[in-house]
Amino acid sequence: MPSPKPSVLFVCVHNAGRSQMAQGFLAALAGDRIEVRSAGTAPADTINAAAVAAMAELGIDITAQTPKILTPDSVESSTVVITMGCGDTCPYFPGVDYRDWKLDDPAGKDVAAVRPIRDEIRTRVTQLIAELLPVDHP
Repeated sequence: MPSPKPSVLFVCVHNAGRSQMAQGFLAALAGDRIEVRSAGTAPADTINAAAVAAMAELGIDITAQTPKILTPDSVESSTVVITMGCGDTCPYFPGVDYRDWKLDDPAGKDVAAVRPIRDEIRTRVTQLIAELLPVDHP
């Protein structure tokens, strides 16, 4: 019986920049092989325009995504929860794999300043995919 599909939840305070870019990369790179969601402890009204522009440069459209409130259910149902600056406001559930990615906050930055953050997120997401979807070797 195959194991259930991994589920990743990206969490930051406003769910407007880092977590949205991470969700966009994971969806684009892993397709439907990994379930991906994002949320924030204090969601913004809209996604960060510089994050949208930086992702568009790579052909990834995150304009349809919206900031969402973090719920205990979304954390509990995740295989991996990756926090990005929400600290102690993230709910904790035993058995869930928590990781904290220390990344600069793109809030208030222009596209040029967001690109290095975007690129670091892509590197980490690529490593996460390799971990969650190991290639079987004969």
